[in-house]
Amino acid sequence: MYALLWRSLPGPWPVKALLALLLAAAVVVALFTWGFPALAPYMPFNDNTVG
Repeated sequence: MYALLWRSLPGPWPVKALLALLLAAAVVVALFTWGFPALAPYMPFNDNTVG
């Protein structure tokens, strides 16, 4: 999978490395902005069992 992504990015290896870092950063930002907050209400971590 990573080889396919690497081959599909344009340019020489420094440009590919920069684009790969930017794509990874965009995925992390999207997860922290929309993904994790949407899943948080369904996670049992905030349920208290001790009163």
